[in-house]
Amino acid sequence: MKAGRIISLLFVMTFIVVFAAACGDSEEASSEAKGKETIKIGVLTSQTGALEAYGEQTKRGFELGMEYATDGTMEVAGKKVEVIYEDTETDPKVARQKALGLLEEENVDFLVGSSSSGDTLAVTPLAKEYETIMIVEPAVADSITGSEYNDYIFRTARNSSQDAAAAAAAIADEGVKIATLAPDSAFGQDGVAAFKKAATDLGAEIIHEEYADPSATDFTANIQKIIDANPDYLFVVWAGANTPWNQIADMKLQDRGINITTGAPDIAALSTMKPLVGMKGFTVYYHTLPDNKINDWLVKEHKARYGEVPDLFTPGGMSAAIAIVEALKKTDGNASADQLIKTMEGMSFDTPKGEMTFRPEDHQALQSLYAITLKNKEGYDYPVPVLERVLTPEETAPPIKND
Repeated sequence: MKAGRIISLLFVMTFIVVFAAACGDSEEASSEAKGKETIKIGVLTSQTGALEAYGEQTKRGFELGMEYATDGTMEVAGKKVEVIYEDTETDPKVARQKALGLLEEENVDFLVGSSSSGDTLAVTPLAKEYETIMIVEPAVADSITGSEYNDYIFRTARNSSQDAAAAAAAIADEGVKIATLAPDSAFGQDGVAAFKKAATDLGAEIIHEEYADPSATDFTANIQKIIDANPDYLFVVWAGANTPWNQIADMKLQDRGINITTGAPDIAALSTMKPLVGMKGFTVYYHTLPDNKINDWLVKEHKARYGEVPDLFTPGGMSAAIAIVEALKKTDGNASADQLIKTMEGMSFDTPKGEMTFRPEDHQALQSLYAITLKNKEGYDYPVPVLERVLTPEETAPPIKND
């Protein structure tokens, strides 16, 4: 063989080896994700702290959702699914520490959480840093899929603007004067800002905004300022066990001509709202409102397992689990973030609340909410949310805020 041909052959072989190595480097993460035997999911919830009840609802819903979506096998695309739960203690610093442990020590493929918007906002930058998909549930602050958005975040929870669209539709009109009461937190501030825009777009005027300490138990001073403002309506945004309802009733706002409206909360909080029978508002979920086979299954299984009906955030936990399993089915078990992002953008999936769709522009799940009236019902020790009408995903679609 001539020397020239030998040199040419060596050059070609060297090029092939280098090219193959380069391709191998670029595909290494994807191949590793495909080859993993187990899909690991880290779920961050408030198992203690002010939002402990919400964390428990999410956890139960997620467990049932994994069971439903995998037909009880806890496998998807031939791979086992392992779920690791961590308590954020409703503390953003703790939430970040727990998330780092899940990412660095457990090497999870997904994060899910959390009960608090503050906890969630402490963790979402880590999803980007570690290139890991995070399903946000049930935190609602607009900024999560708005100003603080990154491509690795998908939210099955509704956001504050979706709540606001539903709430404003119930009361806002030309000339209506409205005051607001909310916790002084990302959740409360985003909720009021979104409601203010939706209500003023319908012609109403926000004449007073009142923010209380999120851990407060005495709201007397806050409520008195609202009375002094003399609005037609008081719109309340609140979450947690320390609700202001009893003091609102004690200070007789409705007797003063101030109508109350809010999102109907979980069952424990509904029991404090007996003075608000007849109130028109909205809710994220009550177990009798959705009419579909997944919700029927959830109600039946939850009763059998826990002796009670699913509550406000249980279907959200279930929806997050279903979203993960449906995405993995579509990728044939490939848990690489790049592949999942392509798959999940625009993905529709069935949930206890009906069909949800991850909007491609901001990964916010478009979903149904419910216009309701609180009514007394025999056999219940709390006012029951009775359906007025389903608010469709198109009606409640929030503005895109991640520009």
